[in-house]
Amino acid sequence: MGDNEKEEAANLKEEFEWVLREEVHAILHQLHTVLVECAHRFPVPLYGNEGQKQDKFILTSQPEQLKCIVTLTGDSITHADISFKVLRQMHTICRTSINQDGPWKLQQIQDAANHLQQAIGYIDNVDKHYVFRSSEEVLHIIQCLIGSLQRARTALVLPKKKAIDELMKSRNMKALSPNLPEDLAISFYIQSHKLIFVAYHISFVHGTMRIDSCQADCAVPWLSDVLFMLTAALHMCQQLKDKLCVFSQYKDFTVGSRSASMVFN
Repeated sequence: MGDNEKEEAANLKEEFEWVLREEVHAILHQLHTVLVECAHRFPVPLYGNEGQKQDKFILTSQPEQLKCIVTLTGDSITHADISFKVLRQMHTICRTSINQDGPWKLQQIQDAANHLQQAIGYIDNVDKHYVFRSSEEVLHIIQCLIGSLQRARTALVLPKKKAIDELMKSRNMKALSPNLPEDLAISFYIQSHKLIFVAYHISFVHGTMRIDSCQADCAVPWLSDVLFMLTAALHMCQQLKDKLCVFSQYKDFTVGSRSASMVFN
């Protein structure tokens, strides 16, 4: 190895040690700040956030096919006045309600909160004075963080929709007051930054089940904030991962090793 190569290797080694000693902890601190702020936007108890925030929303579709006035408390719809025109029977209006005795739980919110709590826990478990000795150590933590943050984001962006028969037998449907006729069903779920309400009409045509539906939605401001911060945190994780992957090409790169020869994998 020539003098220039030795000097370049030494400089690269020095930068690597600085990244492990200083930059990793700085980025983890920034991530922690972003994720705690994200946690405080959730309407459920999470990392010092008392939760139980209450919001009211009005969901309507044109032309006045359905209307729903919703009170969202924490991760549940605790009150809703619901009315909608039955598809294919437009002169028939169906009315029902949700009350505090039978709230409609939006499990996606709690699932996302749980994954976020797990991500914050990974950072909390790293002592601020700990000296990382290899890129693999950091990459393991970053991979855990990325996994938890992606699951938190997916829980909100990609709802797990129930099959119609499962929905009709669900506890939420049985808690409606009054109960809906057997050929009608409703559903609430989160998708991205919106609360979605769907009304279903089940009919049989020549022995084949037919499902007609109509829906309304409304923006939920805190969801926009949460998704923005989750995306920002994922971007920060990916940037650090990319930088460390450059150093991880070198087998000899561990803190304290001063080998002049760098061996590529």
